[in-house]
Amino acid sequence: MFMALILMLAQADQTFREPGYFAPTMLGMLVLGAIAWLIAAVLGFARARAFGPPVRWFSFAAVCLILFHIQFIVLGFGLLTKDNNLVFSILTFFNFFVLAAGVCAIMGFIRLTSPR
Repeated sequence: MFMALILMLAQADQTFREPGYFAPTMLGMLVLGAIAWLIAAVLGFARARAFGPPVRWFSFAAVCLILFHIQFIVLGFGLLTKDNNLVFSILTFFNFFVLAAGVCAIMGFIRLTSPR
């Protein structure tokens, strides 16, 4: 959403120039975040058998955040191809996977406090 706002501002004002470190930093953090959530999901599902249902819920939250990263990449693709239909379709449900991850994390904490 932040990148969409920057690009909209860039189209409105032709004097805007993004800093040189913007794209590599943004892409680097996006890739590292996706890799970190992928590792968290794999470790969570692998350890769920030993530690029970709460860990599985946290793994579902990690998967939701991986899907959020994929959604971010699709949004960037839509912005690069100037496909406004795709961009606004993605922006409509942009925070859905973050919301779903929050719900999964809440369920994990609820299950974590209940005795076996």
